[in-house]
Amino acid sequence: MRLLIRWFVNAGSLLVVAHFVTGFKVSGFKAALIAALVIGLVNATLGTVLKILTFPLTILTLGLFMIVINALMLKLAAMVSPGFEVTTWTAAILGAVLLAVISGLLHWLTKDRRKEKS
Repeated sequence: MRLLIRWFVNAGSLLVVAHFVTGFKVSGFKAALIAALVIGLVNATLGTVLKILTFPLTILTLGLFMIVINALMLKLAAMVSPGFEVTTWTAAILGAVLLAVISGLLHWLTKDRRKEKS
């Protein structure tokens, strides 16, 4: 159940980011669901490898290079997702930052509070 909630929250985050960032386009909720799934798969596979390979550069830039990696993952996901488009690198970088903030906030709001009571 938590996986489905996270998937819907990520799709909603994509729609919110598409509303605010020009060049970041999602054609509808179905496209957002597919894009959220593809982004998750890309981050779990290629994103993990890239984060390991670029770890020294990430340390050197105090973590700011992670934004570039996340922007690259968004661009790659947009290439294979129908209805999801990231046109420029500026849109990808702004989208990566906003997506992290919005999805983090939404995940915090929808977290399972049953574990905290014990």
